[in-house]
Amino acid sequence: MFVITLTYVVPVEDIDALMPGHLEWLDRYYADGTLLASGRRVPRTGGVILARADDRAALDAVLAEDPFHKAGAAGYDVVEFAPSRTAPGLEGLLPAT
Repeated sequence: MFVITLTYVVPVEDIDALMPGHLEWLDRYYADGTLLASGRRVPRTGGVILARADDRAALDAVLAEDPFHKAGAAGYDVVEFAPSRTAPGLEGLLPAT
């Protein structure tokens, strides 16, 4: 499991212009199960994504397709973690035993 924080490195107007493609990218990877949650940071300086991937290289390949990444509009910080507990209803985030 990975937590990705995006930090915008261009004006928000440039981000807004890239947003339709970014949303299509999100939809594609929600559909295949890679992305689990996402949203804007508050204040709007970037975003946060919760993702599942086989390994860091596979995740990096997915992130490289993001229009924000392709345009150099955001920086990405990635933290990998192994969930061991969840709140009720989120058990699907735990690894299969």
